[in-house]
Amino acid sequence: MNSPVLPAVPGAARKPVVLIAEELSTATVEVLGGDFEIRYCDGADRSALLPALADVDAILVRSATKVDVEALAAAPRLKVVARAGVGLDNVDVKAATQAGVMVVNAPQSNIVSAAEHAIALLLAVARRIPAADASLRAGEWKRSRFSGVELFDKTLGVLGLGRIGVLVAQRLTAFGMNVVAYDPYVQPGRAAQMGVRLVPLEELLSVSDAMTIHLPKTPETMGLIGEAELAKVKPGAIIVNAARGGLIDEHALYVALKERRLAGAGIDVFTTEPCTDSPLFELDNVVVTPHLGASTEEAQEKAGVSVARSVRLALAGDLVPDAVNVQGGVIAEDVRPGIPLAEKLGRIFTALAGEVALQLDVEVRGEITDYDVKVLELAALKGIFASVVEEQVSYVNVPLLAAERGLEVRLRTDPDSPDFRNLVTLRGTLASGRQVSVGGTLVGPRHIERLVEVEGFDIEIELTAHMAVLQYVDRPGVVGVVGRILGAAGVNIAGMQVSRDRRGGKALVAMTVDSAIPQAALDEIVREISAEDVRAINLDD
Repeated sequence: MNSPVLPAVPGAARKPVVLIAEELSTATVEVLGGDFEIRYCDGADRSALLPALADVDAILVRSATKVDVEALAAAPRLKVVARAGVGLDNVDVKAATQAGVMVVNAPQSNIVSAAEHAIALLLAVARRIPAADASLRAGEWKRSRFSGVELFDKTLGVLGLGRIGVLVAQRLTAFGMNVVAYDPYVQPGRAAQMGVRLVPLEELLSVSDAMTIHLPKTPETMGLIGEAELAKVKPGAIIVNAARGGLIDEHALYVALKERRLAGAGIDVFTTEPCTDSPLFELDNVVVTPHLGASTEEAQEKAGVSVARSVRLALAGDLVPDAVNVQGGVIAEDVRPGIPLAEKLGRIFTALAGEVALQLDVEVRGEITDYDVKVLELAALKGIFASVVEEQVSYVNVPLLAAERGLEVRLRTDPDSPDFRNLVTLRGTLASGRQVSVGGTLVGPRHIERLVEVEGFDIEIELTAHMAVLQYVDRPGVVGVVGRILGAAGVNIAGMQVSRDRRGGKALVAMTVDSAIPQAALDEIVREISAEDVRAINLDD
C-alpha cells in the first residue's frame, strides 16, 4: 500500500498529511478529498509505521495498528488518531490525551451488523444449521438428527439494553418473542416504551429460553456469567455472546453445554483472541465465528466514512462528536445548536476584553441544563482563544491553553431562565479588575443567534459576521454622527440598538454592518463622540 510522495511546490501552502495505516474503503478516501496529502503504510509493521509518522497530522487505523506511547512520540505533528471501528484496544487513549492528540472512533458504524450477527448465531444454534450443513456435505441425509426449536412465543433475555441490544430486541420482537432485559443503567420507563420488561439478572437467567449478551467489557462485567449464573439458567436455553470475550466464563460454559444443561451456544468473541483452539470447538451444540460482528461491507464502509469526516472536522479545529477524549462526552441534540453560539460569544468576549481574562464563568440557563452542557464551555473557550494564540485551537487543546494562561474557568448552570428559553452568558474578570460580560440566545425553530446582553446592557440584535459595540455618555446626536462616519467609509449599517442605564448616563450601541469597519473610521468615531470604548467584532475569519 505504498503511495508516491510528490515533491512540494515552492511557496505552496502545506496540505495536512493523513496517513492511512490499514486497508480502508475507497469511500473513505473520497470523503477526505483533495484537501489533504494522503499517504499509506502497513501499520502492523512497526519498522514502516514509526518513520512514516514523522510529519503526519492524522492517522487512520483499524485493529492491527498499535498507536501507543512510542508511536505518539514518533509523531510530533499528530493531531488526531482515527480508529475505523468501535473498539480502542489498540490505541493508548490516555497517552494520546496527554500528548494533546484527539482520538476518534466510529461508535455507530457496526451496530446493525453486530445485531444481525447475534441473531444469525441464535438462529444457527436453534436450527442446528452448521452441523446439518456439515452432515449433508459429508454425504448424509439425517433429517431427524437435526431437529431444532422455534423462536416464536419463546422468551428472549437481553443482557445490556444499549444501541445493539435495542436493535436485537426490536428485531426478535418481530419474531414473536417476549423480551426481558437486564441493564442496571436503563430506566424501566425507557424499556417499557420498547415493549421490554426490565428484570434482575437472576430472573432473566431463570425465565429466558434464549439469551444474548450486549454489555461493555468492564471490571464489573468480566465473568458476569459464570458457574453460579449458569446453574440458574432455564434448562434447554440457548446463549449467544457477540459482544466481548470474557463476559462468559468459557470453562463454565463448556461444562454446562457438555452436560446439556444448555441446549446450545453461539459465540463470536473469546477471552483471548485470536482463538484457534478451545474445548468449545469440540461440541456439536456450539456455533462459533472468529469475531465477525462488524465484518460486513456496510459496517466497514460506515466506519471509514465516519472517521474520515471526523478527521476533516478535527483538522479544521471544529467539534468532533465522536471524539472519545474530549470533555463533554456525548452531545445531546438539544445542546448542539448552542455550540456555534457559545463559540461566537467567546470571540465577542475577546474582542470586548482585548486580553485574556483571569477568571471566566460560563453560565448556561434554561431547559438545556437538563443535559450535559460541558461542551458549551469548550466552545466558548475555543472562541476566546481563536484570535489569541498562533496554534490551531481545538476542543482538545483549549483546556490546556486556558491553564497555560492562568484562566480559571467555571461552568455554572441554572434551570431558571426568566427572559429566554435558554441563555448562555460569559462573565469574566480582567487583570485590571474590569468586568466583561456578553450573553446570547437562540430564537425560533431555525435557531437564530441573538446577542442579548453586553457589559450589563440589555439589547437584542442578531449575530452577523461584522459587528461593533460603542460605549459613550448618553446625549443627543451620537447615532447620527456614527451613521455619517460609517456612510463616508462605505460601511452600511444593517441593524442597530441603543441601550442605556439612565437618561444622560452610560449608553451602549450594538450594531451589525455589512462589511468590516476600517480602523480609520473607528478612530474617527472615538474622536467625534468622545467614546469610552469602541470595539469592532469580526466573526467570519
